Order: sequence, then structure tokens, then C-alpha cells
Amino acid sequence: MKEEEVNRCQIQEWYPKFKSVSIKTIIHKLPESFIQYLLDDSGTFLLPASVLDEDALPNRIYNSDDEDFQVSEGTADEAEEPSPPPSFPELELKIKESIESLGGAVFPKLNWSAPKDSAWISTCGSLRCTSFSEIALLFRASDSLVHDLCHAYDSCQDKSLSRPQEFFLALRKWYPSLQPDMEFRCFVRDQKLLGISQREVTTFYPPLLKKKSSLQLLIQGFFNSYVRDRFESENYSFDVYITRDERVKIMDFNPWGAFTLPLLFTWDELEHIHNGGGDAEFRIIEDHCGVRPGLKTAVPYDYLDTAPGSGWDQFLRNAHEELHRQTMSTDAGA
Repeated sequence: MKEEEVNRCQIQEWYPKFKSVSIKTIIHKLPESFIQYLLDDSGTFLLPASVLDEDALPNRIYNSDDEDFQVSEGTADEAEEPSPPPSFPELELKIKESIESLGGAVFPKLNWSAPKDSAWISTCGSLRCTSFSEIALLFRASDSLVHDLCHAYDSCQDKSLSRPQEFFLALRKWYPSLQPDMEFRCFVRDQKLLGISQREVTTFYPPLLKKKSSLQLLIQGFFNSYVRDRFESENYSFDVYITRDERVKIMDFNPWGAFTLPLLFTWDELEHIHNGGGDAEFRIIEDHCGVRPGLKTAVPYDYLDTAPGSGWDQFLRNAHEELHRQTMSTDAGA
């Protein structure tokens, strides 16, 4: 993989070309001061001061019985004054305007990644944001965004950068009616669509069994008409969503291999599929036994590395061996 292939998958790079077949998005260049705020883990977790007085979390009701009293060393004069929270008034005002133009709610992402691992900290338990403060909370609490900030080029053969020169915030219109069973990941090698996988692999969706053939035709036709000749890389993956009226929307582009999950395939399988220009192999979960439970980690499922030799690969091997040992022990004692 080369740096230019990773760069093409940044949303500010691909979205202008595919705007007509994607979901509505507004992109803002982020000031370096905000990036440094996200990277700073040296002190107290502080959210930016809002010039619009919009808090990401409800105000805590004061109760004197809950007050924690701490004895500090030295006199009050010697105590350090707490650092004032940062403030990004220009960015906050631009984001407020964009959120309003997108219907009042968005889900945010950086150049490549969304803060999926910090959804738990929001008041609604999702990536739905209605203010700059909520976006800042998700970004500041996210470990997955470290990928964009520090490790985006780690898998590149020609790595010369440690990070992009510029970072962008993409505000994507929030659609509460989106159904997870209608999102699919498509794998392209040598500019040929080789594989299609159900995107959400932790659930069995029976309606997909009846729709499989028609969905495959829709996705293949969309790739031929809108993607193959417009996306410059030869090897990559892209995610699509199919609406109720059978329109195909591009959700994202991802590099081939590296931190992109192959879902119902393995990368070894994808490297050796040869369809001779025929139909792509389409995989869905066809019964409850095929469900692949997601691992509850601080890392988004998209960037969980379970490849041979990885930390999670070794963890899963150890867990399997321990389960086998316990099973044998139980059988022996029976």
C-alpha cells in the first residue's frame, strides 16, 4: 500500500467526486490548535468553552452531601490555578451553521475515522450530535481517532509522513431511519469488484436471504456506472447503503488491507479470488449460526486488527486453547 492510496480514502478527497451519490456532508478544515487539543493528554479532561453556551452534558445538580473534600498541601496562595478551558469560537460558529443547514443533527468524522468507540459517553448513546460541544466531547474521548491523528500511514510501504498535513471535520446529515442490514462493504482488486459482504455481521437478517440476488445486481451496476472509472486506486474497498427505494449511496472508501476489516471474508481469500470479470462473490449471514459477535473493545470494529500475528489474534488463540482445555477437563471428570 502507498501513501497516495491511503490519501484517496480521506473523505475530503473522495466526497466532492461522489457527492451526487453519497449522503449530504459539509466539510470544514480544522485549525491546528484544535488538533493539538485532541492530542493533549497531559492534563485534566477539559471540554472547550462554548461561546454559544451549549454544553455537551447536562449540568450536574449540586448536592452538598456529595461534595468531596480534599486536603491540599501548602497554602491557598501556593495552590495552582486551574488552566482555563480552550475555546474555538470561529470553528464553533461555523459548525453551528452547518448543523442547522443539515437539519439540526449530524454524525461527525475526521479524514478517515468516526469516533465510534466514544458513543457511550454521549447523552443519546450514539454519534448523533447537535452542537460543537457534543462533537468535541466525542472526539476528545475517542481512542480510535488516534489512528487518523498519528498512525494513518503506518502500513504504507513508502511511508514518509507521520500524519496528514491538514485535518478535516466532516459533518454528515443524521438519518435516524438508516437500517444496518442495508449497508455493505465492497472489495475491489485490479479495478474489479470481487467481493461484497454484509457490513453488520453481528446479526442475522432473514429478509436479506430473499433480497440477495437483487441487491447484488444493484451494487454491481452501481460500481460499473459510478465507481470503477472514477476512483483512481486499483485496490480498495468501499461501503454502500441501499435505500428503501433501491438507490445506492456511497458511505465511505477504505484502503485495501491494513486496518480495513474484511468482515465475512479473509484478506487471504480476497487476494486469491479470480472471477474472470464475472459476478462478485456476495456473502451474507444466512442463519443464526453464522453470526460473528462483535468484540466489545475501546477500538471501533472497523479498525480491530485480528490478522495472524496481531495481539487480538493471539488473544483469540489463547481463549480457544483455554476453552478446549476446560472442555477436555470436564469430559475427563464426567
